[in-house]
Amino acid sequence: MCFIVVLDACVLYPAPLRDLLLRLATTGLYAAKWSERIHDEWTRNLVANRPEIAEPIKQTRIMMDTALPDALVTGYEDLIDGLSLPDMDDRHVLATAIRCGAQSIVTYNLKDFPQDVLDIYGIEAVHPDDFIIQQLDLQQGAVISVIKRHRAVLKKLPLSAHEYLTIFEGQGLVVTAGRLKEFVDLI
Repeated sequence: MCFIVVLDACVLYPAPLRDLLLRLATTGLYAAKWSERIHDEWTRNLVANRPEIAEPIKQTRIMMDTALPDALVTGYEDLIDGLSLPDMDDRHVLATAIRCGAQSIVTYNLKDFPQDVLDIYGIEAVHPDDFIIQQLDLQQGAVISVIKRHRAVLKKLPLSAHEYLTIFEGQGLVVTAGRLKEFVDLI
């Protein structure tokens, strides 16, 4: 049985983190899930801040759905009204997680997903830094390999391993960047 994870819009918004999480999912380390509404949220916010990338973002969305054809969750809408969260606009994320049987929601917004509510459904909200560390602890070799390939594809802006890790520090993945410094010669 694969570990099922819903990726909240806030972790799909930053390209480096989105790309890393998707690359980890395509290796089978976990099953990434999202909904059209999650897609709409991260793409709308990204295009609002950077209108010049509207067309490439449409392509990214298509590529995500193609790379992980089982990721798109449907049929969750009927659950939304029965859910209560501090931010009612996040109910669709929890509904998505419930519908697909997710064990976790990866999000920066932990306060919006109180554990006492999630416990009812057997779901845990996890910060992306903690999630990546969990994956590293479970499958160190596979994660290091994915990270090495991820850094290697950054052709437009080649980065040293240290520069690459600095990007993740800037995205709040401080523990991940710190742990990966142990492997700087491998990535």
